[in-house]
Amino acid sequence: MSQQHTPQRPSPNVGLFITCLADMFRPSIGFATVKLLEQTGCRVSVPEQQTCCGQPAYNTGDRRTSAEIARMTIDAFAGYEYLVAPSGSCVGMIKYYPELFDAEDPYQQLAQSLADRSYEITSFLFDVIGIEALQAQLQQLTIPRTVTYHDSCSGLRQLGIKQQPRELLKQINGLQIEEMTEAETCCGFGGTFCVKYPEISNRMVSNKSEFINDSGADTLVGGDLGCLLNMAGKLQRLGKDTPDALVEARHVVELLADMLDTPGIGEQDVRRLKATTPTTDFALGTEITGSAAQPRK
Repeated sequence: MSQQHTPQRPSPNVGLFITCLADMFRPSIGFATVKLLEQTGCRVSVPEQQTCCGQPAYNTGDRRTSAEIARMTIDAFAGYEYLVAPSGSCVGMIKYYPELFDAEDPYQQLAQSLADRSYEITSFLFDVIGIEALQAQLQQLTIPRTVTYHDSCSGLRQLGIKQQPRELLKQINGLQIEEMTEAETCCGFGGTFCVKYPEISNRMVSNKSEFINDSGADTLVGGDLGCLLNMAGKLQRLGKDTPDALVEARHVVELLADMLDTPGIGEQDVRRLKATTPTTDFALGTEITGSAAQPRK
């Protein structure tokens, strides 16, 4: 009697959209995203032709440049089953691509196709792949931290991302989530918003920093590096006299992938208050002082 085998689902073919900020300031976010995707069985590629998502141009009303960038992104990710990014903001922009083209433009349908298969990383892991595919790996981790989660505007309001990252984080042993007051309130970054309205932006991030500190968490977690850079910078300026008590800022994928050897976001500024001439290598996760290089504990 022959055995019947259930055919396995083909490995999803994923194109990673790395984002400008991660590429320039925090490459470890990209590596952590790749690790998580590969742990769930995805085949992951990073198209070399990709560039900015076009959001700065779009937000300043430059639709011509936005459409040119959209065409490049559409071409770069043609042939991939999914586009996945560690940013709700960038994916949210890609969701706007269809409205950049007239109905008779061939790129309008291509833009809609890309928008339909583009996901933020925690949404992709939870809503598309399913938490079961990653649950075993997450439950093997032990990360004794108390975290508070910031809901970024695009991820929350445009993409509906709220419980997905929290449910994934809950699988990690030793990790506790303490919700801050107004977790869903904007941090004041908003891309070009903080440049156009610096006083308003500063007040917003000041309020957010107070809520973060009041939560009692030792780690601030979020899904958008722009927000995290903004909040981490303000937290450090407010706590420059007590650097040992600062809340550490981390992208959610760094915890989920257990890639915590690199310093916290913006943390090199804090170390300058403690040592004379430290230099940090973010890619290797080492702190170099003089001729000695030691992995960061």
